[in-house]
Amino acid sequence: MAAGDLDRVMHLLAKLPGLGPRSARRAMLHLMQKREALMVPLADALAAAARSIRTCSTCGNFDTTDPCAICQDPRRDPSLICVVEDVGDVWALERAAAFKGRYHVIGGVLSALDGVGPEDLKVDGLVTRAAMPEVTEVILAMNATVDGQTTAHYIADRLAGTGVAVSRLAHGVPVGGELDFLDDGTLTQALKARHSV
Repeated sequence: MAAGDLDRVMHLLAKLPGLGPRSARRAMLHLMQKREALMVPLADALAAAARSIRTCSTCGNFDTTDPCAICQDPRRDPSLICVVEDVGDVWALERAAAFKGRYHVIGGVLSALDGVGPEDLKVDGLVTRAAMPEVTEVILAMNATVDGQTTAHYIADRLAGTGVAVSRLAHGVPVGGELDFLDDGTLTQALKARHSV
């Protein structure tokens, strides 16, 4: 591998979330030291994934089939659609194994600062899916940011004419969280979302 190849790989690694130039150099050094055990299999796996992974035309998830395995799974509840910002959110919810419905990835959030408007998100497809007779509830699982909440309100307005129930994920004190370590916004939201016991 020529020095130019090393620089190119390190430059590409540095573009990954959570990796800067120093972390990319460390990762590259580790890959080079474990060339046969790690670098070659990783390169093969990345090449195979680049060829076979596609975006689900129904929900926007990544999979090797279209529609994806979640959309095809007959055990999933077709009456529930959980709306998320990106595929990473699908993976997080699947890891928790708490949701047994279907998903819809909108591909981001509304953001005037970043130039992201309604036309940049996959909301039209969601409205079409929500109007299907089997769908009874759409759960908005947007991040608890200003842009996330703005997007949730926009989607709720777009779904108003479909007749489906629209709900949001609860926000507040996390399981195991201590009040002294929570930020003011989380505490305020937790107080607003309180319920009787």
